Amino acid sequence: MATALDEERLHAFVGKMLGDLGGGMSVPTVRLGFGLGLFDALAEGSATAADLAARAGNLHERYVREWALAQAASGYVDYDPASERFSLSPEQAMVFVHRDSPVYLAGAFDLIAAMIEAQPKVEDCFRHGTGVRWGDHAGCLFCATGAFFRPGYVNNIVQNWIPALDGVEAKLRRGAAVADVGCGVGFSTLLMADAYPESRFVGFDFHAPSIEEARRHAAGHGYGDRVRFEVAAAKEIAEEGFDLITMYDCLHDMGDPRGCAAQMRRILAPGGTWMIVEPVAGDAPADNMTPVGRLYYNASTMICVPTSLDQEVGEGLGAQAGEARLSDVVRDGGFASIRRATEGPFNMVLEAR
Repeated sequence: MATALDEERLHAFVGKMLGDLGGGMSVPTVRLGFGLGLFDALAEGSATAADLAARAGNLHERYVREWALAQAASGYVDYDPASERFSLSPEQAMVFVHRDSPVYLAGAFDLIAAMIEAQPKVEDCFRHGTGVRWGDHAGCLFCATGAFFRPGYVNNIVQNWIPALDGVEAKLRRGAAVADVGCGVGFSTLLMADAYPESRFVGFDFHAPSIEEARRHAAGHGYGDRVRFEVAAAKEIAEEGFDLITMYDCLHDMGDPRGCAAQMRRILAPGGTWMIVEPVAGDAPADNMTPVGRLYYNASTMICVPTSLDQEVGEGLGAQAGEARLSDVVRDGGFASIRRATEGPFNMVLEAR
């Protein structure tokens, strides 16, 4: 017998979908705002569409007006209908203008665009159980990923995550050897190097274009031989004797995370620490039916699981693996102790010894 249609629930669900569709349709226009400098220009003060077009470099006023009205309809900028002026609130500027803000989201919009572009490749994976090699997804996914994570790293690595580890910050201040495994374009490595000038850092990543970008970021900053970047898969790192190994948002992307854990155990110095930063998640899927879980499950479907399944073993942990499963992986690598050192709204920090 067919279930009776609940009109009130239907209307509520369609209302939710309208909000979601509006957000999806905002992705290209928001990216235009970043790319054309419109948010930065609006941060200088309230403006009419004509003012804003001139301020952003003599753009076409008609396009700028439509763009600004679209942002106002989304609530991304403010609009005064009496004066026909647009403006940014301090809160909106935190998201769209201030690059070191913990909630600066330019990278997130680029990440979404890359996910959409890669849809045909991932669709093929659904049919054949294959994967998509990191860097082959779409556009500059690795650049977008680096930009997406950078605000969180800027506001947490030195301020919260490393201090939460047992005795590690003191080691770094005295001088320690650090491996940043899965370093991507190197933001995390360079943030640590700036904060702990007595220590030495090596960033490792299996994706050569990411390492090239990391070296470009490091060039001209006077690190000398204290900071370097090398192309290497986690299981193939030959160097050893590290006092600290860091992994930021990458263990779950690896095809063989257990083999990786065993290698981290081998290359750690006696008494060393492995810090694993992973997306925050509960151990049961039901625990992750949240706005943050929604973001991570979608990104995991399009990026994390295809990346893992492209590699050997292809465990496919996914971005919502949870502490219990991650801890099992780490213990399989030979670590006797693992604890959650700290957490935030988007990440949890595990400390393994």
